[in-house]
Amino acid sequence: MRRAFRQVDVFTAQPCLGNPLAVVLDADGLSAATMRRFAAWTNLSETTFVLPPTTPVADYRVRIFTPTGELPFAGHPTLGTCHAWLDAGGLPHDSDRVVQECDAGLITVRRGEQAGLAFAAPPLLRYEPADAELLLHLAEVLRLAPTDIVAAQWVDNGPGWVAVLLGSAEAVLAVRPGGVDLSVGVIGPHPAGGPADFEVRAFSPLITTVEDPVTGSLNASLATWLFDTGVVSSPYTVRQGTALGRDGRVRLSLGGDGIVWVGGDVVTCVRGDVEL
Repeated sequence: MRRAFRQVDVFTAQPCLGNPLAVVLDADGLSAATMRRFAAWTNLSETTFVLPPTTPVADYRVRIFTPTGELPFAGHPTLGTCHAWLDAGGLPHDSDRVVQECDAGLITVRRGEQAGLAFAAPPLLRYEPADAELLLHLAEVLRLAPTDIVAAQWVDNGPGWVAVLLGSAEAVLAVRPGGVDLSVGVIGPHPAGGPADFEVRAFSPLITTVEDPVTGSLNASLATWLFDTGVVSSPYTVRQGTALGRDGRVRLSLGGDGIVWVGGDVVTCVRGDVEL
């Protein structure tokens, strides 16, 4: 059966500089096995499948697959799926926002975020400082001296993220990890007047290429940590993907209600249909 399909690029206003996402629209009736098989075939970091919502509060439901398994939530698939759904003619209940249903719950996506979209970060599932043993392991994985790590914290909102703060963006770009066996986000500040406020890199065994180009879920959880600890004030910007030849941009802000918003641009690269 032919189903509507989009391939979009997330966290960029220019095609091929962000994080690509495959989106199968009208995925009702597809089995989980078919979804897994197609996600493995696309070989992108994530592929999503849009389904009718199970609650009247939501505008649509989405299932998110990596080439090897399913995720309850992920950031760039949330913005990318919302953009593809709107591009295909989706009409939300509220013109200013879209409510996405996923395994992590209901996620609000705000429209009119400059030229793009922004999602409300979901609550963290694990949020505590890294203990001494984990700190040593993180240094080993990132091939750093333990003293290079300014701070480290569990900031897991689904994919299992542990955050590592380094002293500079230059130090982040110099990381050459080895034996990545957990999901690690590395962040460091750019000097004043730099291309963004922070540089971020994301490494995970869940990612086929080990390093993810631009990561919404990680930046959402990093922002919670950075705002809580006073490292940064709202709003701030992140550059990610530099080491992979990308030029992703993520916009982070803290609402008056304490909600972290993760925003960015999305562009459609491919429109068509797929036989599934």
